[in-house]
Amino acid sequence: MPKNAKSNGKTVFLGMSGGVDSSLSAVLLKKQGYNVVGVYMKNWSKDLPGMKCPWAEDLADAKRVAVKLGIDFRVFDFETEYKQKVVDYMLDEFKKGNTPNPDIMCNQEIKFKLFYEVAMEQGADFIATGHYARTGVDTAGVPALLRAKDENKDQTYFLYRISDEALSKTIFPIGDMLKPEVKELAAKKGLDNAYKKESMGVCFVGEVGIKDFLKEYVDIEPGEIRDIDTNKQLGVHEGAIFYTVGQRHGLNIGGGLPYYVVKKDISNNIVYVSRNLNNAQLWTKELILKDVFIRGSEAGKQLANSNKAKIMVRIRHRAPLIQATITDYNKDTQEVKVIFLTEIKHPASGQSVVFYQGDECLGGGIIA
Repeated sequence: MPKNAKSNGKTVFLGMSGGVDSSLSAVLLKKQGYNVVGVYMKNWSKDLPGMKCPWAEDLADAKRVAVKLGIDFRVFDFETEYKQKVVDYMLDEFKKGNTPNPDIMCNQEIKFKLFYEVAMEQGADFIATGHYARTGVDTAGVPALLRAKDENKDQTYFLYRISDEALSKTIFPIGDMLKPEVKELAAKKGLDNAYKKESMGVCFVGEVGIKDFLKEYVDIEPGEIRDIDTNKQLGVHEGAIFYTVGQRHGLNIGGGLPYYVVKKDISNNIVYVSRNLNNAQLWTKELILKDVFIRGSEAGKQLANSNKAKIMVRIRHRAPLIQATITDYNKDTQEVKVIFLTEIKHPASGQSVVFYQGDECLGGGIIA
């Protein structure tokens, strides 16, 4: 909770998704004396073949909790902005052969920018969400983004790009709780969604897989799967954009030792594979990050001004923190080099590498 977040009747706009995390957040905020306004962000409502978008059910669940708690409830329609800022971004990145993370872009552009701005315009003192994260302040009073108590659920990987301004006005009510504690307390408080199944898959279309989603928006053509060592065709794929370097499942090219995707040629729609797990293209000791964002806290500034800093990084959500050296940070191009102690399995371009010092998330960048 921000240092200056004193309840005494202050108004907080809480993003409510219909799930247990944001619902219990409403309970906790109300108990602390805040004037809570529940907000359902309508970001996506389109059905897909074989998959009905769950937005209406989620809205009903969120509204039911608001009524039970006796709090004001509103719906913010962000569909147009969401399509432009998140969906179109995701589609463009896939077309380039990258594997983007729409959750990170959603937090940057919608939940902690658009939602924050509209909430402030409508009289909010703070915003809140049910994310597993915490906030603090450094010695200069600048907001700091901190990892959640529940290391298994920590979501700072997805939150690293939110602005210092928004963070200074953000409350994460369940950041100091473990997930089982959240569910147990929600059940004790009589919340019907205490054990509601969590949605998986694409962040905004529920259970539907990314492949099914892309088929609706991108012209896909089958192409060749080739052995990178012999250049022999081994099979046919559905579309090169569906595959990521390091992938071994879903290739359908026979028995024996597994094949791994080692390279994609997007312009010619060719996927290259190898049975050699030690193939040089599967491993790397350094990465170049673009669109680097470093937080304005004291620790963040030290990182930004250092030409060589040893920190911990996370290369995907729930991946263990590993030591790395950050060097060659170019503030003009927003690029930086990350060097690891030992070789790592090459992450997909378009994914994020996030920086940490102790519990503090300092920022991160997107793999070029």
